[in-house]
Amino acid sequence: MFRQMRRKKQLLTKVQTEEILNRCTAGVLGVNGDDGYPYTVPISYVYEDDKLFFHSAKNGHKIDAIKKDDKVTFSVIEKDEIIQETFTTHFKSVSIFGRARIITDDKEKQHALELLVEKYSPDFIKEGLQEIKDEWSRVCLVEIKIEHVTGKAAIEIINKG
Repeated sequence: MFRQMRRKKQLLTKVQTEEILNRCTAGVLGVNGDDGYPYTVPISYVYEDDKLFFHSAKNGHKIDAIKKDDKVTFSVIEKDEIIQETFTTHFKSVSIFGRARIITDDKEKQHALELLVEKYSPDFIKEGLQEIKDEWSRVCLVEIKIEHVTGKAAIEIINKG
C-alpha cells in the first residue's frame, strides 16, 4: 500500500526514528485541503505509542480537512546541514502517513494535553494543568494513528554510524 524507500541504505531503524520524533518539537502536517489542494501547516506535537497528538482551535482549515478526509501526512526534519563543497545536505528526517481523528473522549483529551505539557513545559507542570482546565472548552485535540513511517538520513551520516 505504501511505497518502499528507494535508497534503503539510508533507512533509519524504528528506534532511531522514534528518537527523532521524541526530540523534535515541530513538524509539518499535510491534509487534503480545499478544492483538491494539499494544505500543510507547521504544528507542535507529541509522540506516544505509534501515535502523534496535537492541539488546535476547534475550527479552521486543518480541522475542516480532517473532518472531510482522515488521511494525513506528517514530516519532521531533525538535521539539515548544507555541505557546499559537495553540493549536498547532511539530513535526518521522518515521514509519516496516518489517519487523524478528533478526540472526543475526555480522558483521552486530558491525557494528550498532559503529554503536551510534559514535553513543552516540563518545569511548569502545575501551571500547565491549570491551563488545561482554563482552556478546556476552547481546545481541540487530534490523534494521528501512524500507519506507515520512515526515517531517513544522508548516507554520510549513516556511514559515520
